[in-house]
Amino acid sequence: MTPQRFPGNGWIVLVGGGEFSFEETLDADAAWVEKLPPGPVGFLPAASGSMDYGEHFANYFHEVFGREVVTLPIYRGRDARRGKNAERIAECSAVYLGGGVTDHLLEALAPGTPVLAALEAKLAAGGIVVAIAAAVSALGQVARSIRIGETVPGVGWLPGGVLETNFVTEHDRRLRKLLTTPGVDWGLGIPTGDAVLLGPDGVVEYVGEVYGLASPDGPLEPLGEPLEDEPL
Repeated sequence: MTPQRFPGNGWIVLVGGGEFSFEETLDADAAWVEKLPPGPVGFLPAASGSMDYGEHFANYFHEVFGREVVTLPIYRGRDARRGKNAERIAECSAVYLGGGVTDHLLEALAPGTPVLAALEAKLAAGGIVVAIAAAVSALGQVARSIRIGETVPGVGWLPGGVLETNFVTEHDRRLRKLLTTPGVDWGLGIPTGDAVLLGPDGVVEYVGEVYGLASPDGPLEPLGEPLEDEPL
């Protein structure tokens, strides 16, 4: 199966999770940094609400890639309604959606907010939006809610799709359950440290091995190749 995304000239990067401080996301990050144009990367912390997360990510990104990261002050819905924050996004070469709680990010990126419109404009113009862990789940048709057993509407950048992060093949029940939701017809399970890069004209690149699912009771389809362990 091939993941589908809404039309645009940019890249949507889906990182399955992992601690950047332990270099668990290093391969995934290196893949999208190769595509990064000049300018700062904007870090959007709404999923976690943490003021420290952006600072730690900025230190990592500067030390490893020599690139600047600025934290976008978007923590809740009212921040996403501010035109100034939309302007800040326009000034960034890419935007990184930090992990945390999917519901919190979706509350901030509500339909009709200037910030959501700015992110979509960036993708349409050829920019990059990166998401990790819970932020990845928010980009599909629906997502698992923090409220047990419930789902919430996603941003919808991946029409008909749902995403499960920090995925382990032996525990695929949550992904399969999401595929029973009306309007959902495909899913991706993205393990920790692995990533999917969705580009213009249907281009799909994989970092590591992710898994596609076309029906609730269908087989998991391996996509990409497993990452090789570094020699000790």
